[in-house]
Amino acid sequence: MFMKRVVVRKHERGLLLRYGDFDRILRPGTYWLYEGLDSMSVELFSLEQPAFTHRLADYLMAKEPAVVAAEFVHVVLGENQVGLRTENGMPVEVLPPGSRRLYWKDGLVDVAVETIDIAGSAEVPTALATRIAPNEARARAVTGLSGVLQVLVPDYAAGILWIDGKIDRLLTPGAHAFWKFNRDVTVKLVDLRLQVTEVTGQEILTRDKVGLRVNLSATWRVIDVVKAYNELAKPEEQLYRELQFGLRSAVGTRSLDELLENKTLIDDIVSTQVRERLSPYGLSLESVGVKDIVLPGEMKTILAQVVEAGKAAEANGIRRREETAATRSLLNTAKVMEDNPVALRLKELETLERVAERIDRISVFGGLDQVLNGLVKLR
Repeated sequence: MFMKRVVVRKHERGLLLRYGDFDRILRPGTYWLYEGLDSMSVELFSLEQPAFTHRLADYLMAKEPAVVAAEFVHVVLGENQVGLRTENGMPVEVLPPGSRRLYWKDGLVDVAVETIDIAGSAEVPTALATRIAPNEARARAVTGLSGVLQVLVPDYAAGILWIDGKIDRLLTPGAHAFWKFNRDVTVKLVDLRLQVTEVTGQEILTRDKVGLRVNLSATWRVIDVVKAYNELAKPEEQLYRELQFGLRSAVGTRSLDELLENKTLIDDIVSTQVRERLSPYGLSLESVGVKDIVLPGEMKTILAQVVEAGKAAEANGIRRREETAATRSLLNTAKVMEDNPVALRLKELETLERVAERIDRISVFGGLDQVLNGLVKLR
């Protein structure tokens, strides 16, 4: 039989065990243990770690209520309760429902646990959400946030809140947080801005069996978020399919000549058809435009020849019209001069003037009258 000295320092607590069973809690001080008749031991715990995690924690909570009340902050949460643990007033941990914890009293930090009822609403109160939100300025991050869904909705978007598979409501721009404990909570962000969808490389036969490759561009937006995502699994894919169907309907039922003569025909047909089919789903088609139509190589050659022949015929027609007009003008001039000798004489003088402009030197014999009367004679 001998004595053993145990020192519990000011930042520690001791757990005295007799034959491995709980005997009592030792506060700071010096203790002498008599060993021989009894098997006694002391386990020391630093108060730097406020949580009491030991195999005897459940025993103490169940059988030693007086000890627990005197030495620990006792936390017992129900199935619909969440705990927010703070140290010196700062949040450090979110405790899930059903938690049973012990924290040392009178330790190096002041530990408190706030109990929150989550049965009525899945939404985390705004003030609480702000306190537990990640913050670079905070020296210590809050743990246990896996049970909290935190969402930031931008100004140009809306958030669809699903709770247990059902649409609950739309979230406005801003920060939101929801409890994930005991329920399935998801949020989908929907962009409300004007969006662009490209339908490219569509191989389509016209009514006269000419293969075309058509590329289409469309702009659209979501105008009824709840209807769109309640009726459709993926609104973007539904829009793409409707554009494909509309494009095939516009091209496949018309000839190549019809499509080439009216280039906006495809835009109008696709726009009308797709708008009608998308309106029940809360989607708005703003504009549709064909970017390009690619013809097969041999068809390009044929069309080039047709265009060349058409332009040549058009040029010949213009040339013939001009020649006819010139001939008619000459005939009218001749009739005027036939009936009017003065007009004929003026024409003669005009012709003489043009001839004189091309001659450097003229020698005149017989006087000016000979020039005027004898040089040009018309019979």
